[in-house]
Amino acid sequence: MAKKSDPNSRTIAENRKARFNYHIDDTIEAGLVLTGTEVKSLRNGEANIAESYASEENGEYWLINSYIPEYTQGNRFNHEPRRLRKLLLNKREMARLAKEIDRQGMTAVPLKLYFNERGVAKLLLGIAKGKNVADKRETSKERDWNRQKRRLMKEHG
Repeated sequence: MAKKSDPNSRTIAENRKARFNYHIDDTIEAGLVLTGTEVKSLRNGEANIAESYASEENGEYWLINSYIPEYTQGNRFNHEPRRLRKLLLNKREMARLAKEIDRQGMTAVPLKLYFNERGVAKLLLGIAKGKNVADKRETSKERDWNRQKRRLMKEHG
């Protein structure tokens, strides 16, 4: 019996370039502090986290430069599209994230923004290290080879 996909559990925005530009070592799921119009706008599936990043300020983590467009029926209670959004992490997760980021060249990169099974907006953060040009070329070669392999297997059974 096929399981129906839950309409509340779905991807809103994905940072597809993150896996190309960074080596992802580990991931952490974080909640977001959002206003009502932001949630309604997210339910319309309009958001962008491609240019955003997470940063620690005064013992709290913030999502910076993420874009959630204004809700069309939001009138004067609408939100600012590029405001800072607080990330909800417990103390253990914050300590682990701080320890990982303190290592040489590590950063917290948003990978995916989605609604979980309960309909709550979550952000998947990747603890990553930037790739150099040679690594990016290797990733492209590997991706092209896998694509070519799939074509050959499809043609020749």
